[in-house]
Amino acid sequence: MRQLLPLLPRPSRHVGIEEGACRKSPESVSLRVALAFPDTYDVGMSYLGQKILYGIVNARENWWAERVMAPDRESGDILRRHAAPLCTLESGLPIGRADCVSFSITNELCYTNVLYMLDLGDIPLHHADRPDDLSACPLIFAGGGALLSAEPLVPFLDFCVLGDGEETLVDVLDLLEKAKAAGWGRARYLEEARHIPGVYVPSFFTPRADGSLHPRFADHARPARRIVADLDSAPYPVEQVVPVGAVHNRLSLEIARGCTRGCRFCHAGMVYRPVRERSLDNIARLLEDCLNKTGYDEISFLSLSTGDFSALKTLSNRVLDRCVHEQVSLSLPSLRVGSIDDDIMRRMADIRRTGCTLAPEAGSQRLRDVINKGVSEEQLLLHVQKLLEYGWRQVKLYFMIGLPTETDDDLLAIADLCRKVRDAAGRGNPRLQVTAALSPFVPKPFTPFQWVEQIGMEEMERRVRLVREAFKGQKFLKLRWHEPSMSHLEGILSRAGRELAPVVEAAYRKGAIFTSWVEEFSLAPWYEALAENGLDPAAYIAARPQDAPLPWDHLEAGISPDFLRREWERAQAAKVTDDCRYGACRACGACDTPARPSRLPHAGIPTDGGPLHRNRLIFSQRDQSAHQPHRDAEGRIICREREKKPPRIAPELTVKAAQFRVWHSKTDGCAYLSQLELQSLLERALRRARLPMSFSQGFHPLPLMSFGRALPVGVESRAEWFAITLREPLAAAEVARRLRDVLPPGMDILHVESVDGSRRTEQSVRETFRLSVDGVDGATLAEVFARFAGEPEHPLTRETRKGPRTADIRPLLGPWAQDGDAVTFTLDWTTLYLSPAVFCLEVLAPLGEAGSLRPVMHLCKTEQHFAADPRRGKSAGNL
Repeated sequence: MRQLLPLLPRPSRHVGIEEGACRKSPESVSLRVALAFPDTYDVGMSYLGQKILYGIVNARENWWAERVMAPDRESGDILRRHAAPLCTLESGLPIGRADCVSFSITNELCYTNVLYMLDLGDIPLHHADRPDDLSACPLIFAGGGALLSAEPLVPFLDFCVLGDGEETLVDVLDLLEKAKAAGWGRARYLEEARHIPGVYVPSFFTPRADGSLHPRFADHARPARRIVADLDSAPYPVEQVVPVGAVHNRLSLEIARGCTRGCRFCHAGMVYRPVRERSLDNIARLLEDCLNKTGYDEISFLSLSTGDFSALKTLSNRVLDRCVHEQVSLSLPSLRVGSIDDDIMRRMADIRRTGCTLAPEAGSQRLRDVINKGVSEEQLLLHVQKLLEYGWRQVKLYFMIGLPTETDDDLLAIADLCRKVRDAAGRGNPRLQVTAALSPFVPKPFTPFQWVEQIGMEEMERRVRLVREAFKGQKFLKLRWHEPSMSHLEGILSRAGRELAPVVEAAYRKGAIFTSWVEEFSLAPWYEALAENGLDPAAYIAARPQDAPLPWDHLEAGISPDFLRREWERAQAAKVTDDCRYGACRACGACDTPARPSRLPHAGIPTDGGPLHRNRLIFSQRDQSAHQPHRDAEGRIICREREKKPPRIAPELTVKAAQFRVWHSKTDGCAYLSQLELQSLLERALRRARLPMSFSQGFHPLPLMSFGRALPVGVESRAEWFAITLREPLAAAEVARRLRDVLPPGMDILHVESVDGSRRTEQSVRETFRLSVDGVDGATLAEVFARFAGEPEHPLTRETRKGPRTADIRPLLGPWAQDGDAVTFTLDWTTLYLSPAVFCLEVLAPLGEAGSLRPVMHLCKTEQHFAADPRRGKSAGNL
């Protein structure tokens, strides 16, 4: 793939040069593992699960885990045209030559992307078609939150990992290493792997006439989800791969796993039980190490319900102290209404306010009780009143439509609730900008709603229109909604059995990939595939009898079917079930209790003498208490006008004690970084280098950095620079020493010089480049440059934001000369700046169509010249 980088869109996704990426010698390892994520790099690098597994595997000296993401459609087409297989990021290993490929499956809409990646890797799609010889084709398996009900995908997998993968993956790879040494085939390996807790081998089950599955082995009749009982004992990646771009480009620190709030629609809340909180000491150590190793400037505490972490206030106060002194922001995703108190809000507002999202899920209290949301309108309004008090002026509210027992009155209540939130501060105070997001309900397996009907697509659209009408003409209210057809397809796939596997394959053959992306989504190929296989989509969204077999009945998620039935009955009666963390046990089956053991396999040993599987909390009750907002004499909320004042920044962070210009190269994979990616990479490198950066003031404090002219993507340089301002005086040699160990391959420190403030942002007036073109000798290149130099003028018309603009680019070319098979030339920017790549394509146009030359053009900047340089005429880039 790497030889195709000049052809690929966003090539930085494919270079594998990130800080924290593991690089080993292929000769020194016995297992090579491709950790595959069936979505683009931007999404995959936001997924914490893969980072955890990456760290676990690479901690073994003789194992090497490498990443592979799904290339976008255009990149995939380029790979196919050039007969190039899909490869890993770290070493460029074709995935078909790995010992195993492990997919992370987070949702049903990514099924076809698994086939897409296998196809690009020249791996047979079906388990049954793969050779028994493990050296001829890698093992293909998957894990992730969706694997407990992914029967339409299992014919394409050799086996599945159910539940937490930290321990199971190690057991799987230990067995694979043994299998390779003993010469086992695929069949023998799978027979042995069935004994590993958490492993599910789909081929060991055959369908019965009633739709249930018959096990081939009595000891593998009900594969069960495996869990890490104690998070403190689980490995966590301190040295993470720091992406060059990701949807969530921040330090995600998992503080807890599992949720027992009992929302009846929530698959994760049911199948990740019990709750396991990480200790404060463990979090503090991980946070310190992770920040030092990654250089992130934002922390996100990760959990299914972060606000329910029993020690959240204690933890936040500790962390916020560090945030103030290092200009690091803290975000708390997955917040429930009323789950953070005034002290946390106030301290977060004093640093950097991130967005606030709350999820009432339903507009009316009746429907919130049906789904067991446990949130009242009073609690919601109190929460947003406190947000207003501490300076927030925007909030996003999530709602679902199509919930069981929902009526039009419940839908109209969404608009009414949003109006109340908007006006929560009272007359004479600022209004909140409220954005409501609607998502059609999808019944999920292993939830109390697994038997209910999903409303049809037309009804989804009608309900969206009803809410839209209620929002019309309302100031400060916005409405967004999830595409109904996508939720409709998700509903079909989420409760389907293996009979839908041919539909998944047929849809893939019809071009259905990246189905979870709105711009890529089309329902037509799926409907065509269903029709070709004689299947009715309506049957998959219909209600299910409670006594009928379900496609996932042969798997153990740790949740008792009786508990799910009881919760469905309570839902119909709109009865609320309290959180068992702080209330009575509801006998869901996940925990070991005096009455009965957990339904989950006991693969571990209790470390504290207590039951292995249970809710493990730091405090027996949450360390927060709700406070009423401050009010004036007339009872109105006292809103602090923080939107007119920037967040506080520690005074010492704004000191300007020293300024430097850092000269560096930008070659090999680094040449494919965009300017924005380079800036982000350098900011984190400076933090890892422990350089005391100075920050700007204002609403968005940033490190005081400046850059030379941005290089076009794909152009190399041996004379780049950026300028930094430090708040503590350091020697230039010390700055260089600290930076050399934290930059990626291809970015070497050439020289660091101290500069005064007037020169910190000074730009060069001339730059020198070296150009070569594959298949073109130096004499031919010299001819086209001589022709261009001989022209009296050379007008070039380009499209700009203000329309077409024409300029004479002939004066840009300064001295030039043939240099072997290349040409060295200088461009003068005193009157006009043009991308050097565009300039070269224009000069080379006589050789053929300019667009066809760029992939084989090699351009490298070698010198920069400054007008104010006292050594004028010499190259600052050579220092």
